[in-house]
Amino acid sequence: VQLQASGGGLVQAGDSLRLSCAASGRTITRYNMGWFRQAPGKEREFVSAISWGGVTYYADSVKGRFTISRDSAENTVFLQVNRLKPEDTALYYCAADRAILKVQSAPGYWGQGTLVTVSS
Repeated sequence: VQLQASGGGLVQAGDSLRLSCAASGRTITRYNMGWFRQAPGKEREFVSAISWGGVTYYADSVKGRFTISRDSAENTVFLQVNRLKPEDTALYYCAADRAILKVQSAPGYWGQGTLVTVSS
């Protein structure tokens, strides 16, 4: 499965963005999907995941501000990011795996990143 992330941009603290991850090559109906991010000088970290059944998972740092969702008809996963903070600045990657634990740690499929920059 090929993944294409988009929707990043330069915003101010408190603003919102909607990141999209469009899948191609095969349907993601039975895939668990996730988002990771990598800030400058830091390691890539887990942000959020959604199981093929719709169960959601979030890193503590984004709970209550980020919402992950999926649209099977569009073969797309979304990450609504609200109340952005400067520390949310990072390259955001989408990912996929058939195993829910792996999609939160070491997904088998990665998309390219979309850059989110939050100014204070």
